[in-house]
Amino acid sequence: MTDFQLGLLAVGTLAVAGVVVYNKIQERAARRRTEQAFGPARADALLGGASPRREPTLEPVHRKPEHEDSDAHEALPDPRLDYIVELHCRQPVPPAIFLEHWTRLEHRFGWRALAAAMQSGSWRRPVPGERDGYERYRAALQLVSRAGVTSEAELIEFRSEVENVAARLGATAEAPEMKQALESARETDRLCADADIQVVFHLVPPAGSGFAPQNVDAAASAAGFSQGSDGRRALRDARGGVLYELAQDQDAGEEGKAGGLSLALDVPHVADLRRTFESMVRCARQLADTLGASLVDDNGRALDERALAAIGGQLEAVRRSLEERGLPPGGALAARLFA
Repeated sequence: MTDFQLGLLAVGTLAVAGVVVYNKIQERAARRRTEQAFGPARADALLGGASPRREPTLEPVHRKPEHEDSDAHEALPDPRLDYIVELHCRQPVPPAIFLEHWTRLEHRFGWRALAAAMQSGSWRRPVPGERDGYERYRAALQLVSRAGVTSEAELIEFRSEVENVAARLGATAEAPEMKQALESARETDRLCADADIQVVFHLVPPAGSGFAPQNVDAAASAAGFSQGSDGRRALRDARGGVLYELAQDQDAGEEGKAGGLSLALDVPHVADLRRTFESMVRCARQLADTLGASLVDDNGRALDERALAAIGGQLEAVRRSLEERGLPPGGALAARLFA
């Protein structure tokens, strides 16, 4: 190898090393700029310590990114929550054939996808084993829930897939304008955010003590609370629906004794909101008297008549707002929206 070739090799090596060093410098500089803009890396909130006690007033309920086990798949499409595409078949199509094509959409969109068939002037869920065919079907996508509003891209995809199903069935598809449907869904989402609240009271034991578990059990039983298969202790209506729950606060009591207790009412899921709230207030006072507890807020202030009346007034405003939107608390649509 000549001196000239050795020189070129050395220059090339130095150039590569220079590029590597330059990239490292730029990487470190970018990291410093990021930390300056957003702060240093933080621990994952989900892996942190216990959350603070909840305020014994009106509170927002954290939205869930995933839909938990619910009756949404039993519901029928409704324009107040859903984007509905109606299929008109040239001749009756058996539900089994329709569902064969529909299954792919259910897998893609999960619980948000709903289907219905027109039978004798009313809509019902299509059943695979039925022999009779139907000329009209509905394919719907729930646009808003506690997880937020469906994206425009997903809605476009859903509509396209339904139109493909219609083509395979030899049917025509009628669909509303997507922009208007999404605007309406965003309005409903804002309402959902404002109404997605709980009423929470705290029962605090006397200073330096706690509640004996057997006393809590006896007081809860006397107040009408029962423990469900899910382990939740709640007061239920005649059909078994939860009106409000009784749970132990995260504050620890004395050894062998329970700490404070909390009563929680999930506003959108209660049908008779005013009467249920009044019942919860009476129950809280009864438990406080029985256990020798104080009904207080997080600052140690008693929940007096004025504070409770203010909460009741806020609940009435929430109820009116939901009913004006056609989503009364405790109703089937509210259950879907706030599932």
